[in-house]
Amino acid sequence: MNLSLITLLLLQAIPASPLLENDFVRVFKNSAPCATAAASCGERVVVALGSVVVNDQRMERGDIKVFKAGDRYSPPKAGNYLEVAIKPNHPKVMPPTPGTPPPPGNKALYDGKDFTVFAERMEPGEYSAPHSHNLRLAIFLNDTKVQQWADGKEETRELVPDVVTWRPAVVHASKDVGAVPIQNLLIEFKP
Repeated sequence: MNLSLITLLLLQAIPASPLLENDFVRVFKNSAPCATAAASCGERVVVALGSVVVNDQRMERGDIKVFKAGDRYSPPKAGNYLEVAIKPNHPKVMPPTPGTPPPPGNKALYDGKDFTVFAERMEPGEYSAPHSHNLRLAIFLNDTKVQQWADGKEETRELVPDVVTWRPAVVHASKDVGAVPIQNLLIEFKP
C-alpha cells in the first residue's frame, strides 16, 4: 500500500476534535462524527454555514436540520457546516426566577422537549428591552457588533461570523450597534 493511501486511511480513522464541548453539547465544524447516531450523541442539529446537502436536501447559510436520537443521516460531502450533538445526559436547566422578563420574540426554527432553536435578528440601531435567556449555544452568522447591559454593566462585543460560543443564563438588554443586521442562531435549553 502506498504511503498516501495509508495516511488518508489513518486520518479518516482519527475522530475530529470538537470545536466546543461542555456538559450539554459537542460541536464539530465540517465533520459529523454523530451522523451514525451513536448512543452518546443524542439529538443533533446540523447548521449550514454555506450551501450544503444533507440527506439529499439542499441547505443554505443559517438553515438547520434536527435529527432525533437514533436517527442516522448522510452528512455534507462538501461545504461549511456545524454538527451540534446534544448530550443525552446533560444537567438539568434551572427555571428563571419569578418576575424574570420573558425572552424576546425570536423566530423558533425548532421547538423540542429539551431545547429550542431560535433565529435571532436585529436591524442596525434596533434596541431589545430587558429580556431573559436560559443556557444556550450561540452561532454568529454576520460580522457586526452588539451592545448589551446586564447586572449594571455595559459591554460591546464584536460578533464574528461562524464563531460558536456557550452563553450563560442572563437577563439583559441589547442593541445592534453594527452596520449590518445581527443574525444569530441560538440553541437554548429548557428547564
